[in-house]
Amino acid sequence: MSKPLTCIIAATLALCACTGPETLYSWHDYDNATYKYNKRQTEELQAKLLDTYRRMTEHQGGRRGVVPPGLYAEYGYLLYKTGKKDEGLGFLRQEIKLYPESERYISRIIKQIEGK
Repeated sequence: MSKPLTCIIAATLALCACTGPETLYSWHDYDNATYKYNKRQTEELQAKLLDTYRRMTEHQGGRRGVVPPGLYAEYGYLLYKTGKKDEGLGFLRQEIKLYPESERYISRIIKQIEGK
């Protein structure tokens, strides 16, 4: 193998090694937003958390291309708590469609919401 070709291959491998592993899901600012909101539940922090949830549902760049497990449920329940019952129920149902294993738990929440 020629020296220039060896250098090109080595440089390519070095550049490939520099890229980090692609995660399964895009988390955006989820950790920070949920921490702040749970620490101090103000309307401003609630709005930021809802915006984070919205961005996560609209722009999933992770390897799977879908929202993380539980996100639709969290988003839906928070929407329900803010008075957006129908929209919240829609996201709770989306959680079941995407993650059928959550049906047993999420369906109980839906029944409680619909009963109110």
